[in-house]
Amino acid sequence: MALLKKQNILPEHGPINEEGKEVLVSLKNVDITFGKGESAVRAVKNASFDIYKGETFSLVGESGSGKTTIGRAVIRVNPCAAGEIDYKGVRISGRISKKLDREVIRNIQMVFQDPAASLNERATVDYIISEGLYNFHLYENEADRVAKVENMINEVGLLPEHMTRYPHEFSGGQRQRIGLARAMVMEPELVVADEPISALDVSIRAQVLNLMKKFQREQGTTYLFIAHDLSIVRYISDRIAVIYKGDIVEIADSDELFNFPLHPYTHSLISAIPIPDPRLEKNKVLYTYDPSIHDYSTEKPELRCIGHDHWVFGTQAEVDAYQATRDSGVPVKSITILDPDDPESAKVLAAQNDADTPDPVMETPLHDTGSLWYSVGSFFLPPIGLIAAWIFHHFKHKRNAKACLRGALTSLGLIAALCVLFALMLWVATF
Repeated sequence: MALLKKQNILPEHGPINEEGKEVLVSLKNVDITFGKGESAVRAVKNASFDIYKGETFSLVGESGSGKTTIGRAVIRVNPCAAGEIDYKGVRISGRISKKLDREVIRNIQMVFQDPAASLNERATVDYIISEGLYNFHLYENEADRVAKVENMINEVGLLPEHMTRYPHEFSGGQRQRIGLARAMVMEPELVVADEPISALDVSIRAQVLNLMKKFQREQGTTYLFIAHDLSIVRYISDRIAVIYKGDIVEIADSDELFNFPLHPYTHSLISAIPIPDPRLEKNKVLYTYDPSIHDYSTEKPELRCIGHDHWVFGTQAEVDAYQATRDSGVPVKSITILDPDDPESAKVLAAQNDADTPDPVMETPLHDTGSLWYSVGSFFLPPIGLIAAWIFHHFKHKRNAKACLRGALTSLGLIAALCVLFALMLWVATF
């Protein structure tokens, strides 16, 4: 292993673990920090996991948890503050030779989360997809290059005539497909897919996922799939890692994780998956993760294996409790649906609905702005202004109702004042 790490080229195969699986990527105690001194932010803390050849390894968690940060570290965009990242047993984090860096770029591609920011606005789609082919000369002649680009364009659901257009002429979903085509045309061994379908229409999502599976079957492509939609993750993943505020809290096979979500944070993520039936969704009890339930003041938590290739983050006492739950063999019930006809269940649902009640400020209608023009119009047409005020008040547009009422009353008050003044002037003129 030490000899491999000093190589300037990548071996044909990665190391084989105890289970006989080829380890393509290995993260070992990786820390990623942004900033320096007191303002430094530790975005990823002591992350360790392996990605096996030909599998889809998913990384899930809420926004800001460090998913994308890890993905960008694998492609050498984010430097590691501590630990190391190995690819086929060769260290690729930190300073490496230009030759090795070129091989890493050739073998690892990424589909970025923001397609607008990751595409060159001055380049045509043809050039964007062909750029990697040009740089590594992965085509025999011009006809072969065009054929590869056209084939990939068709595979991701675009048309050949799109090749001469520019990124700003496409929608967000189409740009994401261009980014996917740019990565897959290189025929990489590893693809870091950062929310690759989040910008796609629902009708095209299954097509893109099936396309990724097709590449995996035909070319043995390995995926590091970054997402927050657990329903999609369950469909495409072989193994799943759950990350919370930079800590990997649980790693397991897809079915294992959904049947035995042992860490409370994993439990909360699964309970938040929407149920298609609105009646069941209305009666579902959401499980909310509270970090204060952990006591890490005396013992630091670690990621420990409890068997079944299932890793959970916690202290020894917590891990023992998790292992007892797993050894019982009884699947963990992560979603609870209550019966609204049951008095006790009705109380729980009522309390949950009260907690979900939005702030009164948020209940203000979208167009209830109290515009000055309502006051001006009501000032010149007070009868219509009064009618409009009543209508706005009926539909809870309180600001608009006040504006109309203010304008109408100001106008009527001015008219009344003018009438009184005219009456006084007329009375004075008679003497």
